[in-house]
Amino acid sequence: MDKLYIFGVPIHRVTMIEAVEILKGYLKEDRIHIVATPNAEIIMMAQKDEEYKKILNETDLNVPDGSGVVFASRVFNKPLKERVAGFDLMMEFVKWASHKDVSIYLLGAKPEVVEKAQSNLKNLYPSLKIVGFHHGYFNEKEEENIIEDINKRAAQVLFVALGAPKQEKWIYKNKEKLKVKIAMGVGGSFDVIAGKAKRAPEIYRKLGLEWLYRLIQEPWRYKRMSALPKFAFKVLLARLKGDF
Repeated sequence: MDKLYIFGVPIHRVTMIEAVEILKGYLKEDRIHIVATPNAEIIMMAQKDEEYKKILNETDLNVPDGSGVVFASRVFNKPLKERVAGFDLMMEFVKWASHKDVSIYLLGAKPEVVEKAQSNLKNLYPSLKIVGFHHGYFNEKEEENIIEDINKRAAQVLFVALGAPKQEKWIYKNKEKLKVKIAMGVGGSFDVIAGKAKRAPEIYRKLGLEWLYRLIQEPWRYKRMSALPKFAFKVLLARLKGDF
């Protein structure tokens, strides 16, 4: 699969349609496949966290989540096909899975959020096979019980909403124990599905300004958002130096 490296983090050149087809293919293989959704913030995290960067280099699929990643690919004259937002990929796959006998497990977020998320997904797709769910507030002892529950329920797909980099590190640490075919980090997706958080209107997403909408809605996130201008500066500096 063709990929582009942005500051040591691989990004696969896929469209949404191609990404969904890849996930379908993973279900036919007898091993776990780790899916990540790198955006500018995640790439900047990886610059300070070698363990995280290593994990992102060992995942099976890294979709270009975020306008910053697409921006960087164009600046480097290696344009990606399109942005593939992790939330959208999850929902497109869930829509397809609702017509198939695909078992799904939700892990992460607050107890009331993950419960509401699974309820809303079932209301949206009545035939969707959600075999279990668990919140993201657990200790190491409870972790073993959760993994046992995921395996006992024969989940094929595990969506993990613990936030980056925790979700990818958790999946990677437990990849030998998990018997799922797909494990994907989905960040705050459960909050959106549960109606606890609003996604940016389509016009913001089309203009690549989803980050601005989130900052307006959640101004306390400004420290995390500072990664975006730092990323843009790093991209432009690398272009000037020819170091990409």
